[in-house]
Amino acid sequence: MDKNLLKDLSLALKGELLFDDLSKAIYATDASVYRKLPTAVAYPKNADDLKVLLDFSNRNNIGLIPRTAGTSLAGQCVGEGIVVDVSRYFTKIISLDKDKKQVTVQPGVVRDELNQYLKPFGLFFGPNTSTSNRCMIGGMVGNNSSGTTSIQYGVTRDKVIAMQCVLSDGSDAYFSDISKEEFEKKKQGHSLEAKIYNELYKELSDPEAQHHIKSEFPKPSIHRRNTGYAVDELLKNNIFGDDAADFNMCKLLSGSEGTLAFTTAVTLQLDDLPPPFAAMVATHYKTLEDCLSDVAPVMQHSLHLCEMMDKVILDCTKNNRAQLANRFFVDGDPAGILMLEVKADSRKDLDQQLDELLKTIEKSGLSYANPILYGEDIHKAIELRKAGLGLLGNMVGDRKAVACIEDTAVALEDLKDFIGEFSQIMKGYNQDAVYYAHAGAGELHLRPILNLKKSADVVLFRSITTDVAKLTKKYHGSFSGEHGDGIVRAEFIPLMIGETNYELLKRVKALFDPNLVLNPGKIVDAYPMDESLRYKVDRKEPEVNTLLDFSDSEGILKAAEKCNGSGDCRKSHNMNGGMCPSYQATKDEKDTTRARANALREFLTNSEKINRFDHKELKTAFDLCLSCKACASECPSNVDVAALKAEFLYNYQEANGYSLRSKLFAHNTRLNAMGSKVSGITNCMYESKMVGGMLKKAVGVAPERNLPKVGRFNFKNHLKKHRVKRTDLSKKQVVLYIDEFVKYLDIQIGKDAIELLCKLGYDVELFYGESGRTYLSKGFLKQAKKLVARNMENLKEVLNTGTPILGLEPSAILSFRDEYQRLYDDKEQLQKLASQSFLIEEFLAAEIAAGHITSDSFTDQEKTIKIHGHCHQKALSNQKVTFDVLNLPKNYKVTIIPSGCCGMAGSFGYEKEHFEVSMQVGGLKLFPAVEKSTADTLIAANGTSCRHQIKDGTKREALHPVSILRQALVV
Repeated sequence: MDKNLLKDLSLALKGELLFDDLSKAIYATDASVYRKLPTAVAYPKNADDLKVLLDFSNRNNIGLIPRTAGTSLAGQCVGEGIVVDVSRYFTKIISLDKDKKQVTVQPGVVRDELNQYLKPFGLFFGPNTSTSNRCMIGGMVGNNSSGTTSIQYGVTRDKVIAMQCVLSDGSDAYFSDISKEEFEKKKQGHSLEAKIYNELYKELSDPEAQHHIKSEFPKPSIHRRNTGYAVDELLKNNIFGDDAADFNMCKLLSGSEGTLAFTTAVTLQLDDLPPPFAAMVATHYKTLEDCLSDVAPVMQHSLHLCEMMDKVILDCTKNNRAQLANRFFVDGDPAGILMLEVKADSRKDLDQQLDELLKTIEKSGLSYANPILYGEDIHKAIELRKAGLGLLGNMVGDRKAVACIEDTAVALEDLKDFIGEFSQIMKGYNQDAVYYAHAGAGELHLRPILNLKKSADVVLFRSITTDVAKLTKKYHGSFSGEHGDGIVRAEFIPLMIGETNYELLKRVKALFDPNLVLNPGKIVDAYPMDESLRYKVDRKEPEVNTLLDFSDSEGILKAAEKCNGSGDCRKSHNMNGGMCPSYQATKDEKDTTRARANALREFLTNSEKINRFDHKELKTAFDLCLSCKACASECPSNVDVAALKAEFLYNYQEANGYSLRSKLFAHNTRLNAMGSKVSGITNCMYESKMVGGMLKKAVGVAPERNLPKVGRFNFKNHLKKHRVKRTDLSKKQVVLYIDEFVKYLDIQIGKDAIELLCKLGYDVELFYGESGRTYLSKGFLKQAKKLVARNMENLKEVLNTGTPILGLEPSAILSFRDEYQRLYDDKEQLQKLASQSFLIEEFLAAEIAAGHITSDSFTDQEKTIKIHGHCHQKALSNQKVTFDVLNLPKNYKVTIIPSGCCGMAGSFGYEKEHFEVSMQVGGLKLFPAVEKSTADTLIAANGTSCRHQIKDGTKREALHPVSILRQALVV
C-alpha cells in the first residue's frame, strides 16, 4: 500500500499508526502457527478512531484485524491488513451495578484484573482461561471463551448482557435484550442496524432454515461451541421460538471473532464469589482409558473443576523452573490425572461432598492414587495445569505439539468413545498426541506432534485435521469448543454444519460487513488452513553462528522459535511474577519477551545480510530489555531473552562498533580498580556537582543518578583477624567469592560476610575474581569468554575438592550456573561449578535446616524486615532462602515485597535514555512498598543495583541480608 495513504491515515487518528518493519514483524504472528505480515498496526484511542479506520478500510478495500492480547491459537489475530490493537487505550472499567451484579468494561480490560477490582464487592466474572492474567474481555467475547470454570459458571456468551459497537459503516449500535415490540422498532428505518434486524428476521423465521440449523449444528447439550456464527443461539427467544427469553444480538456477536463489528464496551453478568471452602482430589491413572472412564461418574457431583493432564504435559513440567514446585502432588508416573474440585460454604458441607466424591472414585477403582489438596496447594495444581499450553512450546527441536484439532468438544456421554476413535486415528498416523484440558465439559485439547517446516508434516496437518473434523461431526460435536475457528478450523465449517447453513453464515457476514473488511478470512471465505504458516516449508534454514553456546536449543534460531506466542510476558504488575518489567512500564507490545523473540526469529530467518543480527529494528526491540531473566523461568517455554540479547549485542556491535559508554560500563571493574587506588579523590569527583555532572554528561549517564563510591580493602587481612580454628566438624569449609562488586563497591558487605561465617564456626577461604557480568550485559562476549576460562582455571582445585563457593552478589555468583554454561567447553567442570556455587543465603538456609545454625547465636530483639529479591535470584534460585535466613532471629518479622524488577539492572538505569523507564519499573511495586514502610523497618536487598535503585528512588538505605545477620549476631 502507498505509504502516503498510511501517513494521511496516521494524521487523522488521535491514536497511533505504525508501519515500520519492526512493528509489522512483531504483529505478524499471534499464538497460532500462522504468520501474515500486516500492512500496519493501529492503536485507536477512542470510537472516533475506529470510525476513521473503518472509513479508510472501506474506501481502500483493506482488512481490519481486531486484536487485544493476541493469545489466540487459531490465527484470529493475523492478517495482511491493518491490525487494530485496542489493548493500549480501551482499558477502562466504565461502571459497576452492584444490585444487578453487572459491570461495563472496555474490551482491553484484563480478565484477572477485572476480578481483582470486583473482589471487594463479593463478585467475579466466571469464565476463565489459561491466559486469564493477560487475556482481555474483548478477546474473550470474540472467542466465546470458556476455561476451567465453565461447568459451574458457563461460557462468555452466557455472561454478555449488552455490547456497544461500531458497525462496518461507522454507525453506532447498542445491542442488549429487547422485547418483541422493541425488535419491531429496531427494524424501522434505513440504517445498517435496521437492515441487520430486518434481514436476520427474514432468514431465521423460515421454518426450513430453522430445521437445518437444529439438525446440523452441534448437540445443544454441548455448551462449549464456537463453530461458525451462533445462529442456533438466536433461535432461543420469543422472536423465533416458544422460548420466553428476549432477543439479544450479543448471542451472535459472542464468538464472531471480530468479523461482524467493532466492540467498544461490554456489559457482563457477574456471579457471587465462589464458596470459601475448597478441596481438590487429584486422581491418578495408569491409562488414559481409565482416566476418561471416570469422567462421567465424577461429573454426577457438583464439581467446580474437572480438568485433565496427560503424561506429555506432566513431563514438560519437569524441566520448567517455575513449575517444578507445583508438581508436589504428582505420585509416580501417571498416564493421566483428573483434577476434581469441590467447594462449599462450610467445612462440614465440604467434607460431605468430598466423602461422596471419594466413594464414587473408589467404586470405579480405576485410579491408583487420590491425593487431596487444600488451600494454596489447589492454586499450585491449577497453575501447573494452566501452564500446559505454553509448556508444549518447550519441546526442543522443530517437532511441536500443534494446535489444530485441540478444540473438539462432544457431549459428555460421547467423550470416551470419541477419544477411543480419535486414538485409533492417531495410531494410523503413527502419532502420540497430547491430551489435556476440560474433561468435565466434554472437551479435551488434543494435539498431534508435527514439524510444520516439512511438507510431509504439513500434509499430515491437513489430513489429521480433516479426519478429526469428520469424527467430530459423527458425534454431532463442536470442532471449535473455545479457541475459535480462526484460520485453522474455518475451512471445516461447511463440513461441520452443512453447506446450507454455511451459505446462511456467509449472508450474515455480508449483512453486517458488506465490503468484507472486518477480519477477512475468518469463519467464512476462509484462508487455507495449511498456508501462511509461521515457517516457510522445506526451506533450508540459515546457519547462524554464535559465540554463546545455544546447543541446548539446537541453535539460537530455535531458541527464539521456542516462543509460541502465548503471551505470558504481557502480564501487568498487578499479577504475580516479574516478566516483563519494561512491558509492565510501557504497555508496548515491542517490549515483551514475545516481541523480542519474534523479531529475532523474523530477522535471523529472512535477513539477506552476512551478519543477520545487523538490523536497527533488533536494536530497538532489545533496547528496553533489562536482562532480568524472568522470562527464563516464568515463560512456559523458557525463552531466555537475556541470553538472546547478549548474543545480539555482541554481533551488532561487531558490525557497527562499540560505543564509548558501552566500553566504560563493560570495563567498569578495571576503572573501579584504578579509582580505588585514590578512592578519596575519585569519590570527591563523583560527588562534585560540576565534575560529577560533567562526567555523567560526557558518558551519557542520567544526571539524576548518584555515582557509586569506590573503595579499597584487604579482605585477606580481615579474614586472618577473624578466622577461628574449626572445632565443629559439622561446619563445612567454604570459599567466599569476593566478586568485582564486593571488592570495590560493597566492601562492608564482604567484611560482614567474613565475620558472620567465621563467628558461626566456618573455615573460610577467599576467591577473588571478576564474574564478567558487566561484559555480558553490554555484549562484550569475547572478553567474557576469556574471563570465564581464567576463572575456571583458577577454581579448578576448589571444584575438584567439592568445596561450596558462596557468593554475595546474585548477578555475579549465579552467572556460574547460567551464562558460564554457554561460555566454556568442559561440561564436566561446568556441572561441578553449577552444583557447588551458592548464594550465601542458599548455603545458610541449608545449614539452618540441617541444624548447624540456630537462633541461639542471634539477638532476641524485635525488628521488622522487608525483602526485595534480586531478579536473577528469583529466576535461578528462590527468595525463600533469604526469607528463611532473616527469620532466624526469634523476633524478626520478615516479609517479601512482591516487587518484580527494581528497574536498575546494572548499567541500564544509569543510562540517560533509560532513566525514565527504570524509575517507572521501580515505581510499579518496589518504591511504594518501601515508602509505606515505617522508618524503623529494615529494607533487605542482596543486589548492588537494587540497593542503589532503592536509594535513588526512595532515599532509603537498603542492607544486604548478610549485613543484617551480622548485626544480629550475639556470639
